[in-house]
Amino acid sequence: MRRPLPLLAGALLTVALVASVLLAITIGPADIRPDEVWSSVGRHLGLGGELPSLRDAIVWELRLPRVLTAAAVGAGLAIAGAVMQALTRNQLADPYLLGLSSGASLGAVAVLLLGITVLLPVAAFAGAALALVATLALANTSGRLSPSRTVLAGVAVSALAGAVTSFVIFWTATGDSYREILGWLLGSLSGARWPAAAIAGVAVLAVGVPLILAGRRLDAFAFGDVSAASLGVDVHRTRWVLLGATALLTGALVSVSGSIGFVGLVLPHAVRLAVGPGHRALLPLSALVGAVFLIWADTLARTVFDPRELPVGIVTALIGGPVFALLLARRRVAA
Repeated sequence: MRRPLPLLAGALLTVALVASVLLAITIGPADIRPDEVWSSVGRHLGLGGELPSLRDAIVWELRLPRVLTAAAVGAGLAIAGAVMQALTRNQLADPYLLGLSSGASLGAVAVLLLGITVLLPVAAFAGAALALVATLALANTSGRLSPSRTVLAGVAVSALAGAVTSFVIFWTATGDSYREILGWLLGSLSGARWPAAAIAGVAVLAVGVPLILAGRRLDAFAFGDVSAASLGVDVHRTRWVLLGATALLTGALVSVSGSIGFVGLVLPHAVRLAVGPGHRALLPLSALVGAVFLIWADTLARTVFDPRELPVGIVTALIGGPVFALLLARRRVAA
């Protein structure tokens, strides 16, 4: 099967991302025209533009930060998934399978129930970091950190963190908080405003971009630790640094979006089917595909059953599962 040129694919996906941001803002109970979006953005950036205050608030206070948060979360989760799959040499690895998301959820739920929302990003990162440490420590009990042991240890840590989270909710949540926390655990961007967009955006720029730039080192891991070391890579140090960065990125994203599955697991794999396994192309293209995908998944989540809103994690699974199955079927036919 002939693969598209990565540069061409990147250019097309960048155009798709800009168009998705613009169009997603116009969709909702209040019809907003694209020129009104530009007017609102121009007005707040000091470039001029006039818009009635109510419509300006819909664009600037509600839809724009939510769409930008979705784009950043989608990009970050896709990067995290691709990095973890490379480090473990297991295409089933992602932040959820290795326990990072479950650990971040446990930390976030704990501070939510205590009413200390200002510490939510810190708690989510601490939970993700502790889960990562537990996973690697459990996988390294025999003195050798193998990909299969890492994944199995992650499954165990994820199950334990999920059980503790459920117990904390069962023991302490009352009234409508059950519904709110359940929606958050299934993934939701309904409360995303500018602070959430800032946290997710900074996380992707400060952590996600350096991870993308580590593509050459991740390529070395594809041939095993011995081969990576022979290529000049400090295997032990590089693995811990990259896994720590992935935990930081996952914790920041989960703190603003809750647990959104599928993006980190399947999108990198789908991109790999199209452009090949090289991480210098795979990582940036996965980020772009993740951003576009989550923008439209969130748009569907907030509009299909309006005025009710679905957790976006349900939508990602409903869309992603069949699409991934179709990609696999087409690849089998092409082969």
